[in-house]
Amino acid sequence: MKDRKKLARLKRKKRVRSHVVGTSERPRLNVFRSLKHIYAQAVEDASGKTLVSASTMSPELKGSFRYPGNVEAAKKVGELIAKKCLDKGIRKVVFDRSGYLYHGRIKALAEAARTSGLIF
Repeated sequence: MKDRKKLARLKRKKRVRSHVVGTSERPRLNVFRSLKHIYAQAVEDASGKTLVSASTMSPELKGSFRYPGNVEAAKKVGELIAKKCLDKGIRKVVFDRSGYLYHGRIKALAEAARTSGLIF
């Protein structure tokens, strides 16, 4: 069951990534979640460079919550990635949910980034 779910997610990720491309004007905001942490990064696909990144393991957030694998932690990561993007002059991004369903931690991160000023 676990392998089937992971395979289905990877197929969705591959299908979505064929359409979602990050440019220098509008980088791709990529999200990855594990059981314990959540990660977000803004990537420029033309050069393959990560412009900014944030996670529950970032020095700014580490130790600021009881458990890093919940919705509250995802909201803080969304706010942090938005702040870092705005500091770099990035206002518009393309959201890449990496095949995850848009609910729970993924939705919390995306909505927190939107309310903090990112446009997608």
